Amino acid sequence: MIAPRQELSKLSIVLPTYNERDNVIPIAEQLLGLADDYNLEIIFVDDDSQDGTADVVRDLARFHPEVRLIRRVGRAGLSSAIKEGILDATGDLVVVMDCDGQHEPATVLSALKKLQETGADLLIGSRFHREAKIQGLSPKRERNSTWANAVARFSLPRYRQLTDYMSGFFVCRPQVVLPYVRQIDVSGFKFLYELLAISGGRLKVGEVPLQFQPRISGESKLNLAVVWDLGISIVHTLLLRSVPRRAISFALVGATGIATHLLIYFLSRHFLGASFEVAQTCAVVVAASTNFLINNVLTFRTQQLKGWRLLFGLMRFLLVTSMGMVANVGVSSSLYHQASGQPLLAMFAGIAVDFVWKYAASSKFVWNTP
Repeated sequence: MIAPRQELSKLSIVLPTYNERDNVIPIAEQLLGLADDYNLEIIFVDDDSQDGTADVVRDLARFHPEVRLIRRVGRAGLSSAIKEGILDATGDLVVVMDCDGQHEPATVLSALKKLQETGADLLIGSRFHREAKIQGLSPKRERNSTWANAVARFSLPRYRQLTDYMSGFFVCRPQVVLPYVRQIDVSGFKFLYELLAISGGRLKVGEVPLQFQPRISGESKLNLAVVWDLGISIVHTLLLRSVPRRAISFALVGATGIATHLLIYFLSRHFLGASFEVAQTCAVVVAASTNFLINNVLTFRTQQLKGWRLLFGLMRFLLVTSMGMVANVGVSSSLYHQASGQPLLAMFAGIAVDFVWKYAASSKFVWNTP
């Protein structure tokens, strides 16, 4: 009598995609080879790509039942795509990796083997492991990643043994990590860093070296907003996650607005001869407008306004924050006259009052976030 075949473990592989049409087939062909060892589920989480990525995945799924497509319309972002993929996965183990070919599918097997041998909850594919080989990072990006990891290590003292906090490749046991995954703020970019920060050292974490390859096709998604998000995540962690991420970002953008404010005030007072009240009013309006444009790109980039909506958003922003601007001018003018003409003290007091109102009002009424 032939013994029944032993039931294979269920493995889910989550691949976030945005405009990765040419990469889908090569990655899928390599990953489908894992079906000999695992009951396989390959989940492509697509942010409504404009290049036909979802169509390629859909066609692939017709012939390969292991392939699933989650097409997201009206929501976007790498962290939220990873979070949604992990929450929807049905496997006993979950792999998260990029769809650009930089993470070799062959690494999946070695990572899974080490996870099971060590009993780890989470195993990270590290680009900076002593045995790793990096071919897909420019010298500039490698330097920047090394610096970012150094700062991340300082902010996560319970995981100081790790070498790559920014990796896009990791394997996890969903039954252990799901409580932390559910808490992750998807406005951040580096999902792994957020997971480590929220877990607070309670996960058993290991690493495996990555063979980091050049992209198969397409362009890197790294940009200023990504770098900004990483900085916000680190500050958020250093503040013990006691201040909302968006409030931190809004405050840092506001700091750039202070420089604009002081410049406009100085020009109005000393070159145009304006009174304190007129110079302060001009400075408040110009600084508010520049802060709106920067926040639209960085703080609220997942709700970013464009075209006519950007213009109407600016008008709405100035309208809903006008109470804060009036308070700014009123408080600063009062202090200016009471403090024997101390303009800096007066201006900073007005700015502090203005910030609280601007953040609360604009979050709710301009970018529609709680």
